[in-house]
Amino acid sequence: MVLLYDWSDKHKEGVTLMNSPVHASDLPDNQFDIGIVGAGMVGSALACGLARANYRVVVFDRQRPPPFDPQSQPGIRVSALSLASQKMLADYGAWQYIEAMRRCPYRRLAVWEKSAPRLPLPKLGGHRGTLFNCKDIHTPELGSIVENNLTHLALHKAMESLPGITSMCPANLEDLNFSPDTATLTLTQHPPVTMKLVIGADGALSQVRKWANIDFSSDQYEQQAMVITVEYAGKQQDITWQEFTPTGPLAFLPLPDVAGKHYASLVWYNTADNIDRLMKLGESQLIGQIWQHYPDCLPAVTGIVDRGRFPLIKRHAQTYFSKRAVLVGDAAHTINPLAGQGVNLGFQDVMALVAILSRDGKPLADPGEAVHLRRYESERRPLNGQMMLAMDLFYHAFSNNHTPLKLLRYLGLNLADKLPFAKQQVLQYATGIKSPPRWLFR
Repeated sequence: MVLLYDWSDKHKEGVTLMNSPVHASDLPDNQFDIGIVGAGMVGSALACGLARANYRVVVFDRQRPPPFDPQSQPGIRVSALSLASQKMLADYGAWQYIEAMRRCPYRRLAVWEKSAPRLPLPKLGGHRGTLFNCKDIHTPELGSIVENNLTHLALHKAMESLPGITSMCPANLEDLNFSPDTATLTLTQHPPVTMKLVIGADGALSQVRKWANIDFSSDQYEQQAMVITVEYAGKQQDITWQEFTPTGPLAFLPLPDVAGKHYASLVWYNTADNIDRLMKLGESQLIGQIWQHYPDCLPAVTGIVDRGRFPLIKRHAQTYFSKRAVLVGDAAHTINPLAGQGVNLGFQDVMALVAILSRDGKPLADPGEAVHLRRYESERRPLNGQMMLAMDLFYHAFSNNHTPLKLLRYLGLNLADKLPFAKQQVLQYATGIKSPPRWLFR
């Protein structure tokens, strides 16, 4: 199998040295400390972190992120970046570029049940469900909604400013072979590239994972997710929310204003048949369906910018490393996106691996030794697995119309809203300010 990595005509020579290496300058041009296959958000963040630890890094990817057009409408793929992810991006020199482009901070987050059970219960406060506020944890915001293309672009700009990173493109990757001391990538029309460690950051269908003979479990959910970028009237929102229904959540994520217009990303979970029907509707018909099914707190939708559908598939690698290959991000795990933890978990992988592979900010003599990779796996795999389990429990508990469960959900969400300490703890875990206690993951 041949993988084609072709960034742009800007790099006609196929190899770009982003800056001169800070160490190991005696290595030949086709030998590196670490190779990263896939320079998306997670892979490029990892390159930045490892370069800052003075590793000589080579990265491969299919294409560069597109240039930023400040007048363009928001892209359909967005992520809710946690405070911990924002700090990592700032530490790696990328956050400044995101702020120079655009982002939408959110200061409140709400979750509630679509319809309360028909029981003689007292009214619990002035709103349904649980409302989280950045004031609960004394921060100016809870996170930011950022277009994936912009996070990707910002990280590539950060890579260009760091020494020791080489990008090879276009590159046709043909095979990966291992010896006791090295990993070697075979390329078309280029000498083989040798490294002490190869990192698979090449997504859910990772070829590195396949080459390393790492198996994985996979489970597809019944529902799919439809993502709709909309323009809306009124004022820009600073809240993201999810309403739980028997067919899955209805979510609202505010996006940055562009040229004085307000935008948002709507995420609509439903059965594959219903998503088929919604995808085929014209603009006015789809807006009508949004108004019919979304709650009254949704701002007035005035236009549809873009729409897309995504299957919901949970995957988890049975091990995170083999020989001299290690996996990060979606190559290691994919998760139900209902809590917006996907790329944040990938960034947590990055921070953990960089910390393990550096000693007081200096590179290890051999980053591919099994003892280091085993330490990374023992730290990240249980945490990621428990987050996947938690999302499964949340998904199955809320995506049904069972009356006793509806009662428990209603009471639970409203009771949680009345427990300030519990809300504060949840927010600190969700934003990455604090790590959950280790006993939760045993």
